Amino acid sequence: MSEVVYDRREVKRSRYAVAAVFAVHGAVTGSFATRVPWIQDHASVSAGQLGLALAFPAVGASLAMPLAGSVSHRFGARTALRGLMALWTLALVLPALAPNLLTLCLALFVYGATAGMADVAMNALGVEVENRLDKSIMSGLHGMWSAGALIGSAGGTLAAHLGTDARLHHALAALTLTVLGTIACQGVLDLRATEDEEAPPRFALPPRSALLIGAIGFCAVFAEGASLDWSAVYLRDVIGASAGLAAACTTAFTLTMALARLAGDAVVDRFGPVRTVRVSGLLATAGALLVVLAQNAVLAMTGFALLGLGIAVVVPLCFAAAGRSGPNPSQAIAGVATITYTSGLIAPSAIGTVADATSLVTSFVLVTVLAFGLAAFAGVLRTSGRTSGAQVPGARGEVTDAKVPDSRP
Repeated sequence: MSEVVYDRREVKRSRYAVAAVFAVHGAVTGSFATRVPWIQDHASVSAGQLGLALAFPAVGASLAMPLAGSVSHRFGARTALRGLMALWTLALVLPALAPNLLTLCLALFVYGATAGMADVAMNALGVEVENRLDKSIMSGLHGMWSAGALIGSAGGTLAAHLGTDARLHHALAALTLTVLGTIACQGVLDLRATEDEEAPPRFALPPRSALLIGAIGFCAVFAEGASLDWSAVYLRDVIGASAGLAAACTTAFTLTMALARLAGDAVVDRFGPVRTVRVSGLLATAGALLVVLAQNAVLAMTGFALLGLGIAVVVPLCFAAAGRSGPNPSQAIAGVATITYTSGLIAPSAIGTVADATSLVTSFVLVTVLAFGLAAFAGVLRTSGRTSGAQVPGARGEVTDAKVPDSRP
């Protein structure tokens, strides 16, 4: 199979295409999250049963993510991403169709599986574009995901306010996002395997490097999940803030993370990933400690804002480091993604369990410890550095400043 040569302008265009893919991926999540109450009523499930069902996306994602590398190897990066994104956007319609707990669990399993495979594929392409540009872009890409989630949430909020049936809302959203995702995927690099390149295993344990990098991601996602799900409760129950102010804290935390990710690439390029995460970890630790010690809403909200700033760029940098950590980047990225998905799954319940046994304040002492872990172990993100044209599984190609026509079989 012939090698495809890309000039720098094509790689830059691919950067914007991948950013659009991230935004579409986030919009699906935002669209779903806002209609969970409608889905719960439609499926006639209790709060406990809903909690059980909402564990299935993480289960599906964890099991399916290792398959993404094989799919990319077989079909090429562009075709694989286009197909996986279409499966993910169309899977949005399934949960709202579920009439009972069993079908809801099955629908959410498929929803999570398609989300995870698309997640790995788009992050692998993002890392590849970052390597070819020789500059940090992963933080901005994840910022676009957050922006997409906010847009999807806004659309879902409007649909809920108008009393729109979630089946209709999600059908229209899925159709729109499938079209947008397909268009965006046309602009990504069309990386393909060579004939003599060995296919990655369908299922394999993450490499040791991914486990170490994933541990950093685990700490960051745990703090993120704890803050997203418990910040409003913390302000209401611990600080005594009003319901409106408590809700505003969660919204402010989300916006802080999105803005920090969009601006984070310039910081990473200036100081490097290790120093950035080390300082970010100290910032997050200070924020979590301020939450624990706060006696009023202003200090608590400031603490959550610092937490958001501190953890915002960590997960993107974990994916970037995984993509440069060994000979099989997709496998390493899938391993990191599995660990972070797991952290996001257990964080809310872990905070609740500790709060029931002790107090919510004690729960955020745990968040403080994990946030400090970011600073203490940031060195695991140190890799050999970016190599322009570094390859992901199933990828061949170079970057040149001169325009060279594509050559395909």
